[in-house]
Formats: sequence, C-alpha cells, structure tokens
Amino acid sequence: MSVLSVKNVKKIYQAKSAVPSAALNGISFEVEKGEFVGIMGPSGAGKSTLLNVIATIDTPSSGRIVIGGQDICGIQEPALSDFRRNKLGFVFQDYNLLDTLTLRENIALPLILAKKKAPEIERMVSQVAQQLSIETMLKKYPCEVSGGQRQRASAARAIVNQPELLMADEPTGALDSKSARDLMECLQHLNEAQKATILLVTHDAFAASFCQRILFIKDGRLYRKISKEGTRKAFYDAIVAAFSELGGDDRELR
Repeated sequence: MSVLSVKNVKKIYQAKSAVPSAALNGISFEVEKGEFVGIMGPSGAGKSTLLNVIATIDTPSSGRIVIGGQDICGIQEPALSDFRRNKLGFVFQDYNLLDTLTLRENIALPLILAKKKAPEIERMVSQVAQQLSIETMLKKYPCEVSGGQRQRASAARAIVNQPELLMADEPTGALDSKSARDLMECLQHLNEAQKATILLVTHDAFAASFCQRILFIKDGRLYRKISKEGTRKAFYDAIVAAFSELGGDDRELR
C-alpha cells in the first residue's frame, strides 16, 4: 500500500528579469506503508524543495502528490492546515521546541490542537515518551536537557498523533555522533516496531544507512536508487560509493 506517491513533480522558480530555474524537474517515486526511505544528493540537488512540497509548505508548479490516498495539491486552507497537523509529522534539525513549555507540553501540542481529551493526551504522550526513552525527563524544559534529548522530544511530538508520514529534515545535523546514533536507532525502532513510514532527507551517510532504501537526486531529477542488502556497514559503503558516483563531494557526507 502506497502512503506517498510523487508523480512527475516540477517546481519552477521565476525571479524578475531572470531565466526560470527548475528546482524539481519531473521527479516521480513512491513510498510504501512501513518503509524507511532516505533522500540524498549534492547541495542544490532539490532535496529541501522536494521535502517542502511533500510537506505542503510549498506548492509544486505541476505534477501530483498523493499522501494516504489524498491529492494534497487540491487541498485549500484551512483544510490544508488540518491535513498537515493530522496526517504529517516533522522532525527538524533545529528541534523547533517551544522553550517556555516542558517536554511533556511540547509533545502534547498536536493533541491539544486536535482537541483530544486530557486522559487520552496523557496516555499518548506517556506511550511515545517511553518508546523514545525520555519518560523520566518530561517535566524538564528544553534548555535543561541535551541536544539529543531535545531531538527525541521533537521526534515524539512528530509521531504522537500517529501520522501517515513522518518527515525528518537533517535530524542529526546538530547532534554529536553518539546522540545521532541514538536518534537514528530510535527512528529505526519506530519503523520496525510501530511500522512508522519515514522519509529522511540527509547529507549524513551514517544516518542514511539506517534506511531501507535511498533515493539519490541530482538537478531536480531522480538519478539513482539503492536498497539495503546485507549489513548496515555494507549499505553505508554502498551509499558513499553512490554519492561519489553522483558527483557529490565526500566532505558533504559529514
């Protein structure tokens, strides 16, 4: 069952007195339910633009994007905001937690906005906090915990309402190596144990090695895809080799 279908999506930027620029140039792919898929490519390949149009933050110039059976290109506000809140989850590099709220309150925000009842909110927050091993720090504020713990809280907030699709944009970019490993192991566990469907955009070959398959894009087009076979170390080596073949600088792989 396909959770995400991207069909011939283009995104053209037209600046005044300038030649139109194609950030996405007819890209197509699908993500099945329960998949953990990574998107990689050199700087300027169109990764962020692709994630933004899938996330309904930006609008494609043409093409079709279907999430959970619904064509998101035809949804208008305020229905679009409701769809984004109820069907999508987001994990960002800079956490996007509210400093004036505890971790518990940050995680509960999507449920409060969805007007869930207090006992249900308490149950769902406790459940997801346990899954991400942050149940003992829910009373703390973001400034009182480590970067890795803040990112886990961000992931908990993203999945607490069980979205159709979880999107992670460079989630390990601000983390040290141990925190990055811990976070990716948590995401992998969510994928395997909860069948969460995850789309990861990253420059980090180590983070990408936790995925089941990788889509490489270049100049706004799907250039190549590889699937995990064998060990994660072997998959990591295949990712590095494919990125080099793509013309990317190895320094971009952290």
